[in-house]
Amino acid sequence: MEKNHYYHVGRIVNTHGIRGEVKVVSITDFADERFKQGASLMIEKGDQLVPVTVEQARPHKGMQLLKFAEYDNINDVEPFRNCFLSVAEDQQQPLEDGAYYYHQIIGLQVETTDGRPLGKIKEIMAPGANDVWVVERPNKKDLLLPVIKDVIKKVDLDEQKVIVELMEGLE
Repeated sequence: MEKNHYYHVGRIVNTHGIRGEVKVVSITDFADERFKQGASLMIEKGDQLVPVTVEQARPHKGMQLLKFAEYDNINDVEPFRNCFLSVAEDQQQPLEDGAYYYHQIIGLQVETTDGRPLGKIKEIMAPGANDVWVVERPNKKDLLLPVIKDVIKKVDLDEQKVIVELMEGLE
């Protein structure tokens, strides 16, 4: 199984209790679907992919508590601390027009509406009401682009670029 065909949906940050539950920070917009009872996930442990099935899931202090059917003991799940939970590419949900997965956006070239290259998207932050795309620029500080209609004018996955209109004070 090739690792690059799997996408992160959460990160195991700790164990919880003694019966094999883990605390997971969700990094998916589809947490209800990804972490529901019976869902299949992969734990990325180094170079290994460990298949697991969600037996139970419940929200807890802004995280998810997951219990995997394959593990019943804290000692069994302890080695998975700081590992990512992933889904296969074919498990991804179709998105509405104008919505994108993070892996589709990271790496895209950014240019202004008048054709001036700005840099490449290196990271996506989700601090609140809208995402912020972090653009790495040569010999300059990173540019933070709010993902709003006034700024992001076109996302062209075929051309691997994003066209933006910089509002006053962004640059």
